[in-house]
Amino acid sequence: MLDDRTREYVEFMVRCEVLSFGDFVGKSGRRMPYFVNAGRYRTGEQIGQLGRYYAAAIDQRFGSKVDVLFGPAYKGIPLAVTTSIALAEHHGRDIGFCFDRKEAKDHGEGGSLIGHRLVDGERVVIVEDVTTAGTSVRETVPLLRATADVEVVGLVVGVDRRERGTTGERSALDELADEFGLTTLALATIDDIVEHLGDRELDGRRVLGDDDLARIAAYRAEHGAR
Repeated sequence: MLDDRTREYVEFMVRCEVLSFGDFVGKSGRRMPYFVNAGRYRTGEQIGQLGRYYAAAIDQRFGSKVDVLFGPAYKGIPLAVTTSIALAEHHGRDIGFCFDRKEAKDHGEGGSLIGHRLVDGERVVIVEDVTTAGTSVRETVPLLRATADVEVVGLVVGVDRRERGTTGERSALDELADEFGLTTLALATIDDIVEHLGDRELDGRRVLGDDDLARIAAYRAEHGAR
């Protein structure tokens, strides 16, 4: 059974037009029956509320065992900022945040990381919008470890698509957890989304129709983790 926070978060994504259902083409060229676009968060209230969802999950799972949040460019940048604000304001944890730029600067402060300067021994949690194959994390972890002798302890994503990873039948999040020794956490999975929205109306309309549910089931049967 879903908890109240997960249900609220799923409805929040729909109302912000971040979570949509239909026929979409993903970055890989694969046709998908739903789409998660964190770029649709576009007001101060929305991004503030998003940070509170992430912060609550991080505080519950990691407590005081995290020193820095890292947000991969580009969509991870506002996630790291808003989550760190929410941790300070609502959980009494004033921790660092940093993010990368796509290209390193050779002037000014230089380097590829902005924000908190990582130091040896710090515990880092990566925040991302969605995980499909885990490519971004496989690029991020070596970058962080090359900057300082940090411990990358966790990965928190907004939605886990529960698709197979690159090496077998397991999900990308499960693969990443084993590969890098991470604690992985999703605010919601596609299964949570279907469970909550599959048989109910939201704001007077049915968000997930029968055709949508059939397409999602077929997609999960073909690409979903076992």
